[in-house]
Amino acid sequence: MTALRNALADYLHLRRSLGYELRRSEKLLKQFIAFLEAAGAERVTVAHALAWACRLPGRDSDWHSQRLGVVRGFATYLQSVEIDTEVPPRDLLPWQGRRASPYLYTEPQIAALLEAAKTLNSPLRVATYQVLIGLLAVTGMRVGEVINLDRDDYDAGHGVLLIRHAKFHKTRELPLHTTTGAALNRYLDRRDRQRLGIRTPALLISPAGTRLLYCNVQWTFQRLVRHAGLVPHTRSCRPRIHDLRHCFAVRTLIDAYRDGADVRQRLTALSTYLGHVDPARTYWYLSASPELLGRAAERLERHAGGNP
Repeated sequence: MTALRNALADYLHLRRSLGYELRRSEKLLKQFIAFLEAAGAERVTVAHALAWACRLPGRDSDWHSQRLGVVRGFATYLQSVEIDTEVPPRDLLPWQGRRASPYLYTEPQIAALLEAAKTLNSPLRVATYQVLIGLLAVTGMRVGEVINLDRDDYDAGHGVLLIRHAKFHKTRELPLHTTTGAALNRYLDRRDRQRLGIRTPALLISPAGTRLLYCNVQWTFQRLVRHAGLVPHTRSCRPRIHDLRHCFAVRTLIDAYRDGADVRQRLTALSTYLGHVDPARTYWYLSASPELLGRAAERLERHAGGNP
């Protein structure tokens, strides 16, 4: 199995050179190779891939499909150097799931989340989550990007955040509105007055003086959602923290239509601000909200000379 492990290292190196992180894929593929070793198999076959993907009963079909998809990617690469490698066909365990529908928060709902943060159990935690939610709402940053911000990434003099090592290893600068910068400055002043034994360079910290953990942020946000009285619109449209990013994108385009701005130019700027590789990746965030569709229809009717 040394050859397979060496091939896996080469495969991961190649994919990561293209900007993919593959932490979960690496973990799963190492488990798959260990499964092959235990079975005494010397090459990847469809039968072994399927047996490994479905080895934990009781999981839904999409979970099994994801596992098989990870093996398929590796097997496709491996087949180029080991012609007897079998690649599982795509329709063997087809993906049945759908992406969650974005929950587009209204301004009163965001205000309710900020108010709900006041119920947290320490003044610093209250301030931290109010700033966290506020930054997500007005910048569209990914949750991980906010958590990974260091104190040195914030230029208070110019009101700019530096996002380092984001998705696809991109780095970008985010200019902040003056009110956002003022709120962040107040948070930092309050944080520094706590006289904690801060053991991290992180911008946002926990009451223990450490960097926030993604799992804790997710759990706390759902607690605030419940306290704010936010309920799902449908089974596939539930309030998630990532939806603040969708909301920012949609509001940005609505503002462009309202102000009579060049929407295509605004979309290009939005794509850069969100840290996307190209504007095409931004379209997923532009969910069909009634207000956005209405603004677009009004613009289209004006260009059509008033004809419906």
